[in-house]
Amino acid sequence: MVWLKFLLCLAIILFAGTKLARYGDAIAEKTGLGRIWIGLVLLAAITSMPELVTGVSSAALVNSPDLALGTLFGSCLFNLSILALLDILHHSTPVLTEASSRHIASAGFGVLLIAIAAVGIIAGERLSGLALGWVGIPSIIILILYLAGMRRMFLSERSHQVRVQVDSLQYKGIPARTAYLRFALAAAAIIGAGIWLAFVGDEIGEVTGWSASFVGSLFLAITTSAPELVVTITALRLGAVDMAVADVLGANMLDIASIFPVDLFYTKGSVLSSVSGSHLITAAVVVVMNLLVIAGLRLRQRHKTFIVISWYALALIGLYIFGAYALFTSDIGLG
Repeated sequence: MVWLKFLLCLAIILFAGTKLARYGDAIAEKTGLGRIWIGLVLLAAITSMPELVTGVSSAALVNSPDLALGTLFGSCLFNLSILALLDILHHSTPVLTEASSRHIASAGFGVLLIAIAAVGIIAGERLSGLALGWVGIPSIIILILYLAGMRRMFLSERSHQVRVQVDSLQYKGIPARTAYLRFALAAAAIIGAGIWLAFVGDEIGEVTGWSASFVGSLFLAITTSAPELVVTITALRLGAVDMAVADVLGANMLDIASIFPVDLFYTKGSVLSSVSGSHLITAAVVVVMNLLVIAGLRLRQRHKTFIVISWYALALIGLYIFGAYALFTSDIGLG
């Protein structure tokens, strides 16, 4: 029965994810906001919901700040590895060569946010007294910087808007109201199925005995990131490379910003002051992976290094394996 629920969740995410990417692309065209902004904010907010719910429930219900932070950091690892898959699926050229260089700002903000989280972990109990109520100051700083970064990127994207001629409109046959309504319905389905899938994945772990194992942790990581995987691949097939890359980088920034609500629900003190130093390894790997993405965006190679895959995509896969292994051996878990 549990596997039937799992397959049903995946079927809903697969169907709704393709619709979400399509109507998100339509909204980008009709509003003039562009694919980067839609992917960075709208798609990222929707596809990151399972990680947020899993992180908050780990802190509030299971009383495990390590599991909560492991969920968020682990999702950052997996999301960045999705870019390697996109590179393999993008046959003609390296996928980041086709993406806008404006993604560099998003990747840079991701590095800044996770670096602040790492400082909060390093400081540990020394910063535990610096809090508003029980919420740590680093968590508040992360949220403020995330909101400020989103505003700055919105203004930047608005300044890059290009008026598209009516003849070249891809979705002129879809009324704006229809696009908004179908996007909202797909978003609701993705959020509902994604959250349900996170709990089903945990149930499968208990039934099979995988919960504390390498296989169980990897399984939970994939299930909670299923929406990002489906939406980004669909966006790539639509030719919306910028929207796909923006979804990955936006989801990562939102995962780190989710430390604030996790801290809010963890009432025993600052969550970053309460976790293991093992998370610093994961944070460092995520930083290096972001730097690789920046390098790929800046170098803009015309051909793939190894025929089917670019050098940075191969490095992203290697770093994901290393980061996942570090999480697993620390008994924190990956989600």
